[in-house]
Amino acid sequence: MRLENVMRTQGILLLFLLVGLVSLVVGGGRREAGGSDLIPRTSNLQPRQSTERHLANIRQLTAGRKNAEAYFSFDGTKLIFQSTNDWGAGTLELPHGKPASSDRGLGCYQMYVLDLETDTIRRVSLGTGATTCGYFFPGDRRVLFSSTHLAGQQCPPEPKREGRYRWALNDYDIFAIGMNGQGLHRMTSTPGYDAEATVSPDGRTIVFTSMKEGDLDLYSMNLDGTHLKRLTTEIGYDGGAFFSPDSKRIVYRASHPQTPAELDDYRALLAQKLVEPSRLEIFVMNADGSGKHQVTSNGSSNFAPYFLPDGKRIIFSSSQHSQGKEGPPTFHLYLIHDDGTGLEQVTFDGRFNSFPMFSPDGKRVVWVSDRNAAERGEFNLFVADWVP
Repeated sequence: MRLENVMRTQGILLLFLLVGLVSLVVGGGRREAGGSDLIPRTSNLQPRQSTERHLANIRQLTAGRKNAEAYFSFDGTKLIFQSTNDWGAGTLELPHGKPASSDRGLGCYQMYVLDLETDTIRRVSLGTGATTCGYFFPGDRRVLFSSTHLAGQQCPPEPKREGRYRWALNDYDIFAIGMNGQGLHRMTSTPGYDAEATVSPDGRTIVFTSMKEGDLDLYSMNLDGTHLKRLTTEIGYDGGAFFSPDSKRIVYRASHPQTPAELDDYRALLAQKLVEPSRLEIFVMNADGSGKHQVTSNGSSNFAPYFLPDGKRIIFSSSQHSQGKEGPPTFHLYLIHDDGTGLEQVTFDGRFNSFPMFSPDGKRVVWVSDRNAAERGEFNLFVADWVP
């Protein structure tokens, strides 16, 4: 997801916001702390809107460029995230309590782990190609992420968008690696797109999006890559999946062509390794792929869903309140029951809020936002105490 200029139309802004995060939808050596330019920025922020009643003690974790898709470790002490800030290949100690930034930038995302207790940051990807969608394995000694480095050492070329919201289905494979940068293991090997992988809370199953059978579907597999199972079969894009706290259900986003013309367009773009979902809705299914049902139905861009600790409600990002309004849309976080009732807006500050995740104990939430940004196109990580 390359997030660049402020866009004028909803379709183009969706590209601006999402492609940089899917790329979406997204390593040794050591660098001393003195080589980092930490932008002075308020690190403890109170909600600027009294209506953000679920958020308290907001802390900004990064500053500058694009930082996205931050997910907690199983013990809740670390975050894995993707960034176009270049912190180098070693472990960097950060000044305590200040948002982290680098004096160097990258052309595409690399994967980093931020230790919330020690204020250190470490690159865990290889430093070549583009990466996206990092996640921890149980025990927090290994991580997984998707990377294009086998297809090329440089950043993949940007797709021809022609003024439309679309992203390239680059040749991502899913890899596992130790936190020390050792033991790289390739987990998928079919041609095309394999990405958006997450691990179930019980530590047994991975769910991910793949082009394995010619369409963008959800699959599950064991942690070692065995017992592969296709979970969705509808024509269209299915992705961004996360398990419920009890690991028995999956919430995900989907865009399915509704007319013959839309189907033709979808297949033509797919042949060019492109996807252009005009709308994204939230769905829930059982972990084995049964019992699918649609949660949202507002015709907007709804994505980045995650279950609340109660396992009955979902937090997600949506542009639904921008429908019918002039100018580029805004994206905020919302709560909704898994039956589609009880919609409640969570964030009100900034123009883009997305990719929320609760800590394992349910006491904190991390998300990506452009609030408090110093310049256009900047996206940062924020963490807050969750007020039920």
